[in-house]
Amino acid sequence: MTQTIAIVRRILLVALVVSLVGTLTELLLLEHFEDAWQWAPIVLLGASLLALGVYAVERGSTSLNVFRALMVLCIVSGAAGVLLHYQGNVEFELEMYPDLSGWKLFRDSMMGATPALAPGAMVQIGLVGLAWTFRHPAFKPAAGNNSTED
Repeated sequence: MTQTIAIVRRILLVALVVSLVGTLTELLLLEHFEDAWQWAPIVLLGASLLALGVYAVERGSTSLNVFRALMVLCIVSGAAGVLLHYQGNVEFELEMYPDLSGWKLFRDSMMGATPALAPGAMVQIGLVGLAWTFRHPAFKPAAGNNSTED
C-alpha cells in the first residue's frame, strides 16, 4: 500500500508541475499582466514553482507548508478569476446589446471573448497541490520520515 501511495504521489507531482509550467507559460504568452488582478495568477504560479524547487533541495516541511498556503491562494485566485472574467464579459455584452438579460446574457457572457471558466485551472492546480501534500512524509516526525518519497 505504501508503494502505491508513493506512485500516486509522484503522478500527482508530475501533473502538478506540468499544470504549473503550462499555465504560467500560457498566461505569459497571452500577456496576462495588464493590471494587478491579472498578475495574481502569474505570481502565484511562479511562487509555487519556487516553493517546489526549495522543497526539492531541502526536503523539509516548511517549504511544503508555504506551498500549501500557495495552493489555497491558487484556489481563491481561480474562483476570483472566474468571477472577474464573467463580469468583464457581462459588461462587454451589455455595451453591445443593452437590452440583453436573463439566460441569453448569461450564456453569451460565459461564451464571451474572455474565457470565463479558464481561471478554473487555478482551482485545479490548487486541489492537485493540496492532494499531493496530503499526509506527505515530510510532515512525519524525523525518525519516521522517508525523505526519498516525493
